[in-house]
Amino acid sequence: MKKNLIIIGTGLFAEVAKAYFEEYTDCHVVAFACHQKYRDSDTIYGRPLLAIEKIGMELPTKNHDVFVAIGYGKMNKMRQAVYKEIKRLGYYCRSFIHPGVKIWDSTTIGDNVFIFEDNTIQPFTTIGNNTIFWSGNHLGHHSIIGDHCFISSHVVISGSCIFGNNVFVGVNSTFHDSITIADESLIGAGAIISKSTQKKEVFVPYRTKPFNKNSDEIGF
Repeated sequence: MKKNLIIIGTGLFAEVAKAYFEEYTDCHVVAFACHQKYRDSDTIYGRPLLAIEKIGMELPTKNHDVFVAIGYGKMNKMRQAVYKEIKRLGYYCRSFIHPGVKIWDSTTIGDNVFIFEDNTIQPFTTIGNNTIFWSGNHLGHHSIIGDHCFISSHVVISGSCIFGNNVFVGVNSTFHDSITIADESLIGAGAIISKSTQKKEVFVPYRTKPFNKNSDEIGF
């Protein structure tokens, strides 16, 4: 029997989450929800769009699970706030792990976690609540990822790293082993992090500069 799932969010991540849950799990997405002040239609992505303020009356907690599909805005604090609100309403927040991803018995994963395809999760690892792993990452052995984090694609986290809460990591970033990434660290795309960070530090690698000739002049 299919399990009823409510997805919180109206952005593209919410639509993607619906596709993954319905393709790979026993969940059926019965509705989307957002706060009333952002609700500008009755339906979205082929499902009813409800107000968070009313979902407890319309879709009771005993028959429905929830996934909060909100992105990394304000260092994941937007998703964090809604996640906590949904928990206070009494809903169980379901996680998604792509079936192609090996999860070891020694790995601990929280709720409202989303792990896309092609992630390597090594043994003795921990992933906290409300954390997103987009596709193609490596999480090394004995590493710990905190709550409310967003790990973009093709990130390499070496062994025995500790990530705090509300960390954002851009694509193609690399982390040396045995370092600590402090709460609310912002790691830009392509960064190479070899030392522990301080709270709220920002790392932005230099962008590739355009060459001084155009493609016609190169003669490629």
